[in-house]
Amino acid sequence: MDNQRVFLWAGLAVLLFLNLQTWQHDFSPPTPTPAAVVTSASENRATANPIPAAGSLYDAVPGAGTPPTAVPASAAAQPALAAAGAEPPVAAVPAAETIHVSTDVLELEFTTLGGELRDAQLRKYPRRKDTPSDLIHLMNADGAEGPSVFQWGLTTGGVAAEPNQKAVFSASASRYQLADNQDDLTVPLTWSDGAGLTVTRLIHLRRGSYTIELTQSVVNQGTAPWRARAYSQITHHWAKVERSMWDPSTYSFKGPAVYNGKKYQKLDLEKPDPEQLPKAPLTGGWAAALEHHFVAAIVPDPTAPTDYTLAVKDNDYRLGVIGPWQDIAPGATAEFHQTLFIGPKLQEQLSAVAPKLDLTADYGRLTVIAQPLFWLLSQVHRLIGNWGFSIIIVTFLIKLAFYPLAQTSGRSMARMRTIAPRMKAMQERYKDDREQLGKQMMELYKREKVNPLAGCLPILVQIPVFMGFYWVLLESVEVRQAPFLLWIQDLSLRDPYFVLPAIMGVAMFGQFKLNPAPPDPVQAKVFAFMPLVMTAMMAFFPAGLVLYWITNTVLSIAQQWRINELVSLEEKKRA
Repeated sequence: MDNQRVFLWAGLAVLLFLNLQTWQHDFSPPTPTPAAVVTSASENRATANPIPAAGSLYDAVPGAGTPPTAVPASAAAQPALAAAGAEPPVAAVPAAETIHVSTDVLELEFTTLGGELRDAQLRKYPRRKDTPSDLIHLMNADGAEGPSVFQWGLTTGGVAAEPNQKAVFSASASRYQLADNQDDLTVPLTWSDGAGLTVTRLIHLRRGSYTIELTQSVVNQGTAPWRARAYSQITHHWAKVERSMWDPSTYSFKGPAVYNGKKYQKLDLEKPDPEQLPKAPLTGGWAAALEHHFVAAIVPDPTAPTDYTLAVKDNDYRLGVIGPWQDIAPGATAEFHQTLFIGPKLQEQLSAVAPKLDLTADYGRLTVIAQPLFWLLSQVHRLIGNWGFSIIIVTFLIKLAFYPLAQTSGRSMARMRTIAPRMKAMQERYKDDREQLGKQMMELYKREKVNPLAGCLPILVQIPVFMGFYWVLLESVEVRQAPFLLWIQDLSLRDPYFVLPAIMGVAMFGQFKLNPAPPDPVQAKVFAFMPLVMTAMMAFFPAGLVLYWITNTVLSIAQQWRINELVSLEEKKRA
């Protein structure tokens, strides 16, 4: 019983620690956001092409600076500066035309000014299930909190006319729609410098896909070579999320992340540091702006060395990629390829777009447990089509996998129940001699082949599985707004009527009554009170997680009841 007391206090200490962490998240003063910080992975290299500290992240063109060759001849058409250090004249920004693009899953708005993606709505993902017309906007240049846009282009380093996000493109139509008999849709945009250089952009989309393939084709019909590099960038509003235990979604990461081909890293915007970014041009990586359940990710050409950049100013950040310099000789052509994924964190689609892009479905440190759980859950869901029943079946399979461990533990607990009267008598006999009491009880355990800690091991094993399930249900967009039965219409949210938490509390109390009661009256009262504490704690957890715990508890009760019956029969035979 002393060991059980130690375990009890350890469990309470863990609960207090978790509550302390939650309190610190909920009530600690926020760290002030930097007024203006600009960082770039390229700044630490001699061949730097840093992002200029412009007055607005939205307006800045990356890659400014002289390219590592002579100024191309096409720059001669640009007006010369009156004197060294003089600012070039600021041209009036031309009016942009909007291009509407619709597929079966995306509703997009590009503009002819730079081909900028100013609005992106997800047609199958409303913000709330009861308001299907209020769709999620992953890009919104006119957002109430701040602009979020995707910009892309080619830059010469600012020394010649270039098809960047400030260049005016032409489009053959103002609306493109994927027809019912189409599987692909291509939107062309064209630009020319008037001196023989023509750039054609192709925006390619596919049915059922959130992937946008971007191609920039350059034809140089001039008399001089032209040098440029491709870039893409996402400018996004950011604000520190005030975490609350009453809203589990606030613990989901929101902000920029990068993958350098080997390591996935979420970037810290409160203390921006160039060391967060890859140190040198690399291949096989990507950059992404994460939200809960959704992501906008830039995947550069996997064969081209790429620089990654990050700029932070006030409550906005700009995350970008810049490819290598390419020379296009007179009469030659060249193509620049990049991919944009903008949509829900559907792990199967993400994995097909780029290696490890599915890590944006961020399960944190429990990824090693959560990813296999999600895979198993999704496989079961393919067979039965209901996420709630999938959770029940997967819980049963997990219980089956740990059956030998639970069987050994259950038999030990059943034996503890049968020797409880002798233990109580022993406590009365040696109540004034603690040392002798401990010695006699250890001999009793050894003689009856009972391990008083056997009941703790299954609980310790279940904790990481429980937390893994928590992150699966919190982060997997596949479970978002997924119905179960009757009033449970969204397994990723709490039970609106708290029925499942109440059932869970009753089941846990039944499990407590089935197990051997602690001889210590204080311990017995604390254990009896634990189901109520757990019910209160899990009342605001996702309904799917509570469903998992109910199923696990009911299966544990059934298993322990059967073991108790078998041990009781064995005791009668021995008698």
